[in-house]
Amino acid sequence: MPSSVNAFSRGAARYARDALLQQAVAWRLAHHCSDLGLGPGPVLDLGAGSGNLSRALEQQRVGVHPLLVDNCAALLAEAGFPPERKKLWDLNLGLPPGGAGASLLLSSFALHWLRQPAQQLRHWAMSLAPYGWLAVAVPVDGSLSSWHQAATAAGVRCSALLLPKTEELLAGIAGKTSIERQQLLSFSCRYENPLEFLRELRHLGVHGGARHQPSPAELRQLLRHWPLAADGSAVLRWKLLVVLARRR
Repeated sequence: MPSSVNAFSRGAARYARDALLQQAVAWRLAHHCSDLGLGPGPVLDLGAGSGNLSRALEQQRVGVHPLLVDNCAALLAEAGFPPERKKLWDLNLGLPPGGAGASLLLSSFALHWLRQPAQQLRHWAMSLAPYGWLAVAVPVDGSLSSWHQAATAAGVRCSALLLPKTEELLAGIAGKTSIERQQLLSFSCRYENPLEFLRELRHLGVHGGARHQPSPAELRQLLRHWPLAADGSAVLRWKLLVVLARRR
């Protein structure tokens, strides 16, 4: 998706430094992978970005060195890994060459950027080696509800990225894998006001997958109708699906 790639490129340095929720989630997912029984086959970090997940896994599990796969060269440059550990690749095309037969495919905060998340997740599962592992953390439908509520109340289009549905993601890997861990986690982020949240998205580059950019009039209406906490702050809640599944 060129628009999101360009936006991520512009915000790459800030994203690598300031995407604190993504860093925390990467550490949690890596912890779940720290004692998995892995057979032969490559380990790929899909949508690796600036390398949060790969760094967290290497810190918690000695001897596992993922290949970082992403479509944004600027983000991969921020990762700090040697060139042979990085692969510039559009995951909308499936796995990169050499990805089939993987012992572990892991991905954090990336799957939802793909055009067909459920289909790609199924493809990942079917590409694993026998008894290989799939470890994914992805924001799902139901996240950022206050943003959607504000858009509905204001009568304007919601520009938030459409997120995959949990049931569709799980249905895609049903029968192909044994799901060993399934969690739906909730994370809250508080901002002084909703405009601060929208500015953060723009600065980090993650607004690039938005369905459209609101006009100034739409933005004023949106902010006027945004539900606020008692202290006037804006609370944004993420719903995050964490899945560890093993190929049958």
